[in-house]
Amino acid sequence: MLNNITIGQYFPGNSFLHRMDPRAKIIATTIFVVAIFLADSPLAYGIVGGFTIFAMLLSRLPLRLMWTAIKPLWIIIVFTMGIHIFTTPGNTIFQWGGIINITDHGVAMGLQMAARLIFLILFSSLLTYTTSPIRLTDGIEHLLNPFRRIGVPAHELAMMMTIALRFIPTLLDETDRIMKAQSARGADFVTGSIIQRAKNMVPLLVPLFISAFRRADELAIAMEARCYRGGVNRTRMKELQVTYVDYIGVGAVILVTVVLIALWWLGL
Repeated sequence: MLNNITIGQYFPGNSFLHRMDPRAKIIATTIFVVAIFLADSPLAYGIVGGFTIFAMLLSRLPLRLMWTAIKPLWIIIVFTMGIHIFTTPGNTIFQWGGIINITDHGVAMGLQMAARLIFLILFSSLLTYTTSPIRLTDGIEHLLNPFRRIGVPAHELAMMMTIALRFIPTLLDETDRIMKAQSARGADFVTGSIIQRAKNMVPLLVPLFISAFRRADELAIAMEARCYRGGVNRTRMKELQVTYVDYIGVGAVILVTVVLIALWWLGL
């Protein structure tokens, strides 16, 4: 049931995005995520969508992975779109019983927010799909190193974020295993109303939390047994290097962002 969820997984390859330095990809992703929220016109959304599709093609990843990145969050996307459709004031285009009032501005805002979330999910997923956990940790740590002067534990924060990201697929597999075990004992997770199915998911929480804490304890013991000590004196087998590929990638994102800012400034 949960086997198709690919959040936090890495898919090896040798594409343009795979060859980029993780620091460049993190910076480019951050800039583009901010740029997405500057889009407020069909032209701007067309540019954002075109650049997102272009990045997906550069990654050389199967398109089904993009769908599996969106599929688990479709409820959030639909819910966000519905809130804007039913609560945004404007010219009424449909009304029923004095309770439901759909306006033209509401439909436009709902579609815009749904598009923003979809582009955000797709572009952010490319970061984890094309970057191994080790390189992602090194990239985050390098970017946080300047904050060491004010007491920010750069390595510890980078390690925690990467471990959390890495354990998403593991917890999903564990959830699927527990669901199959309980289904074999008569539990029902697929029939009934949404509320009923949500109630049936409650028994999953206790064994899932116990499993998560057990895995965290085992990981801590394994790291301690290997005398793991993160910090300044830690060496790396592969040092990060910025190449022309990174300048091209970040430059392209900055160019698209500048265009979106210009369109937003001109009201186009």
